[in-house]
Amino acid sequence: MSEPTSLASWTRALRRQLDALGLDGNALCREAGLDLQWMDDPNARYPLSATTRLWGLAVTASGDPAIGLRVSRFVSPTTFHALGYALVASGSLREVFERIVRYHQMVSDALVLELTRNADRYRFVLKVPPGSPQPAVEAIDAFAAIYVRTCRNRLGRDYAPLAVHLRRPVPVDCGPWHKVFRCDLVFDAADDCLEFGLHDFARHLDDTQPILAASSQATPQPTLAQLQPLTWERKVLGAIEAQRPEGEPSAERVAQALHLSLRSLQRHLADEGCRFDTLLNECRENLALLHLRDPQCSLSEISCLLGFTDASSFSRAFKRWTGLTPGQFRDGVR
Repeated sequence: MSEPTSLASWTRALRRQLDALGLDGNALCREAGLDLQWMDDPNARYPLSATTRLWGLAVTASGDPAIGLRVSRFVSPTTFHALGYALVASGSLREVFERIVRYHQMVSDALVLELTRNADRYRFVLKVPPGSPQPAVEAIDAFAAIYVRTCRNRLGRDYAPLAVHLRRPVPVDCGPWHKVFRCDLVFDAADDCLEFGLHDFARHLDDTQPILAASSQATPQPTLAQLQPLTWERKVLGAIEAQRPEGEPSAERVAQALHLSLRSLQRHLADEGCRFDTLLNECRENLALLHLRDPQCSLSEISCLLGFTDASSFSRAFKRWTGLTPGQFRDGVR
């Protein structure tokens, strides 16, 4: 049996958390045996043994056993590429988690996910396949925190699940877990499991209408078949996403990240009927729609995340894409 793997872009969130703590995330990644160039490749995957080593190094270097909970701050739907966009377009939390279960192997095949309905709740269970190595407990913390954060992005920041069960031993200080999950917590549990109310899963998510729903029709839908082969369009979108926080992703920089000449990049895209500037605008528009749904993200922060020089430039571009100002779109989401 081959070793389980996970998307390299998922590990990038942990590296950013380490950098935010003033640690050398790149050095720790190299110490764990991770090729840093793979983090900018949307199709690259790291073996579970290497990512587990990185989690151990991260806990030691930071002195923070709850570091997995904090990594969720550096994860957005785009971290998981096409799957992330599909989750945003889902019409209910039930649809969100059904899609997570169906396509989770795109992110990591170290876990098998199950969603079951009982008399009064849904149970979302994270299981390790028989005979497979155990992921780091911090990675499980991170996944659980990401799933709860996904719910809050759709239902409001005050949302909390019914309960969270974790197989990890009881921490010395349970405070960080209570702060993140805000619900009944069970440690030393039989399964890693999140429990949700039936009503919460059945509620229609109004923020999928009308612009976001229309936009999602042009969003790549996540199918396992899409992973093979990886098109140049998806490679370029992944490279744009990776370079976005560092400023305007130029065609030259993307070509360099993909180990191509600019002319070769343009030729590959032309063969698939694409242009770089079209892909850049498509990526920016989708990301703008995602970030504007987060009330904690200011326009200046979103402008920076998307590579605009200032909020005014972003506002003009958003009006051109959607016919609305960012403020009008946020009012509609509310």
